[in-house]
Amino acid sequence: MTETLQLNSTFLHPTFFILTGFPGLGSAQTWLTLVFGPIYLLALLGNGALLAVVWIDSTLHQPMFLLLAMPAATDLGLATSIAPGLLAVLWFGPRSVPYAVCLVQMFFVHALTAMESGVLLAMAGDCAVAIGCPLHYPVLVTKAHVGYAALALALKAVAIVVPFPLLVAKFEHFQAKTIGHTYCAHMAVVELVVGNTRVNNLYGLALSLAISGMDILGITGSYGLIAHAVLQLPTREACAKAFGTCSSHICVILAFYIPGLFSYLTHRFGHHTVPKPVHILLSNIYLLLPPALNLLIYGSRTKQIKNQLLDTFTFRKSPL
Repeated sequence: MTETLQLNSTFLHPTFFILTGFPGLGSAQTWLTLVFGPIYLLALLGNGALLAVVWIDSTLHQPMFLLLAMPAATDLGLATSIAPGLLAVLWFGPRSVPYAVCLVQMFFVHALTAMESGVLLAMAGDCAVAIGCPLHYPVLVTKAHVGYAALALALKAVAIVVPFPLLVAKFEHFQAKTIGHTYCAHMAVVELVVGNTRVNNLYGLALSLAISGMDILGITGSYGLIAHAVLQLPTREACAKAFGTCSSHICVILAFYIPGLFSYLTHRFGHHTVPKPVHILLSNIYLLLPPALNLLIYGSRTKQIKNQLLDTFTFRKSPL
């Protein structure tokens, strides 16, 4: 009898969900557009500029710069999959999202996040080869190998994330249509499901630990090899130059994983101590801040890209 009443009060295959943004903030969340609007604009222009200069300048069609184009393309897709809807919710209030569109957004957000983590691992491997085996670098790191790596990372991301929307789609009944979030995150949708969500919870936890954990271990191992190679260099200047080669990559790693760690810890262990708006804020910062920093990091620390950006996007007086 109780189960029948519960089913009668739920929704059967809702045609849409309603994203509310930051619960409890009401109209005050409009002011957050002043934060996330510029962040998205910077991500859009910055990553677009990086991709443009790599595409335009044939001297940048080298494995190193093609590797830099991979996170730029991934970040551009990741930011665009979240930010327009986020800004719409913040500015205009709660908005409806078709059920199918919600599942598609869920797939792209998690797949591109997994892709980003894999790209950082590939770039760590590139640094390790460049510093540890410089004579073999032209043979080991080629444009073809970069292309194969990009394809493998994309296929891996698709394969491991496809179960997310499929596991949600199998449920017929939902407690409500309102999602207290700014985008269709997997666990935010699962919380609305009527039924046993143990598989969804375990798969989400296992995937987070496996993907991030394995990539972090790989990155740590790569930098262990880098440190070993650098410490064997004869002069302090040579050591500083070698570490400088990977400094931009280290900055990107810190920008990606530190907000991600805070977001993960508040979600898993801070339900009763961390307010939900804070968790949602950290989640959005984790996904949108690293894409916004790409141009600042690579543009300032990679000489060839910096020079090409200046040549392409500034007017220089031509010599007489």
